[in-house]
Amino acid sequence: MQLRNQIIIGIATGRLREGDTLPSVRQLADHVSINMHTVNKAYSVLRQEGFVKLDRRKGAVVSLDSDKQRMLEEMKHEIAVVMAKGICKGVQREEVHSLVDEIYDLFVNWEESAT
Repeated sequence: MQLRNQIIIGIATGRLREGDTLPSVRQLADHVSINMHTVNKAYSVLRQEGFVKLDRRKGAVVSLDSDKQRMLEEMKHEIAVVMAKGICKGVQREEVHSLVDEIYDLFVNWEESAT
């Protein structure tokens, strides 16, 4: 999941773009010192979620599925759990709004903040 999340963040921040080829399973496993099966599983999950296509010749290629409604439903489900945890710990509505704005701006303005 960590590898999957890092690749998604890379796409969101523009470090990875549509059409970019990801390292081979073996290369990435060696580079980050994890099992090849772990990398293969991450690539499979990313394919199922519509973030990459797996090509026999090119390997894993960033290819975004544009199913926005499905993404909104998934976000709603995941955010609901996180928000429930925050409410249990006393996080206020204004704090949630501020945090969401901060994170969204971080991803959208990644390249500007990196320079």
